[in-house]
Amino acid sequence: MDTLKPAASSLVTSDPGELGFDAGRLGRIDAHFRRYVDDGRLPGWQILVSRHGKIVHLSEYGLRDREASLPVERDTIFRIYSMTKPISSVAAMLLYEEGAFELTTPVSTFIPSFGESRVYVRGNAAKPLTVPQTEPMRIWHLLTHTAGLSYGFHHAHAVDEAYRAAGYEWGVPPDTDLEAACDTWARLPLAFQPGSEWNYSHATDVLGRVIEVASGKPLDSFLEERIFRPLGMFDTRFSVPEEDLDRLSALYAVAPGAPLPVRYDVMGKEATKAPKYLGGGGGLVSTMADYHRFTEMLRRGGELEGRRILGPRTLAYMRQNHLPGGADLEQVGRPLFAETNFAGVGFGLGFSVVVDPRATKAVGNEGEYGWGGAASTAFWIDPVDDVVVIFMTQLLPSSTHPIRSELRGLVYQALVE
Repeated sequence: MDTLKPAASSLVTSDPGELGFDAGRLGRIDAHFRRYVDDGRLPGWQILVSRHGKIVHLSEYGLRDREASLPVERDTIFRIYSMTKPISSVAAMLLYEEGAFELTTPVSTFIPSFGESRVYVRGNAAKPLTVPQTEPMRIWHLLTHTAGLSYGFHHAHAVDEAYRAAGYEWGVPPDTDLEAACDTWARLPLAFQPGSEWNYSHATDVLGRVIEVASGKPLDSFLEERIFRPLGMFDTRFSVPEEDLDRLSALYAVAPGAPLPVRYDVMGKEATKAPKYLGGGGGLVSTMADYHRFTEMLRRGGELEGRRILGPRTLAYMRQNHLPGGADLEQVGRPLFAETNFAGVGFGLGFSVVVDPRATKAVGNEGEYGWGGAASTAFWIDPVDDVVVIFMTQLLPSSTHPIRSELRGLVYQALVE
């Protein structure tokens, strides 16, 4: 398949007024978030708003590297962390369309160790009481985070403690690949019976291993061949090559007792070397231009500039709420950290989905879907007003500031037609 033109050239802005936005009101977005940089809460940021496929607002402010005084630029590379999840989910559904599996196919068909997983009932992490699964973990459980898996960084449950004891908190043990990680998680107890609850977890990482086995290719190769190259996403990958390191933003984190975020190279430098572990749930770096091409493909129903990645009905199915009984995350989600609010928000096959805008207590529309990343990046797509919004920065954790809800209000107040 032929590749497309470099993605950076696609960042062309249009007249906001012709697309229903008030230019003066859009200016409030930058005025608000400049204060985040000026008072030191963020190192820098980049914001994109588009409607009907045309960019109405594109801006950047602050520094990609505070210590070197390097500004955020149009081609700055960001760690997108969990904004990897929608990409991996699209990759899985691509294979679903080709008949590689059904959504009800047991995960153990591709990763046999998950056929032996047991479910936590009570007890401590070292000696938990467990019971067998009442039904097998299935592909759709991975796509919806209802598989019973967890994250070690949750610090809320004995299963989370078991993940940490095995070396999985914010990363993976040295020299661990995706296959080995999945086999370890399969040996640990599930937090609940698959399909019964929602818990933000390594589910999309396990989905990445399913993609590898089903396709016969490493995850990075599959994504490159089937998504990145066809869409012209030339800067999206699992690590930054040496010739592009000058474009990589530094990573910052909130540290206990520190008045301002501090540089966090221990985690940040992971993006500078090719990983052995290909994390389908959080391993990619990208640029604003690249991710906008991905969101445009989604907005257009699975196609961009003549390259079709998914069928429109598949994508429409993905952005429906798939939680049990049509519930929202407030009802079936464990009260832990996630990259979205819980009230009024459901979950589809790889995205959060707004099911009740009134319950979210933020202006928006039913059917809006998207996700965010650990370093405070975020995106959403609104099919009702045909709007796409992307926010890029590099601050851990994403719960530090109410960036996403503030951005939502600022975008919608500028939409006047």
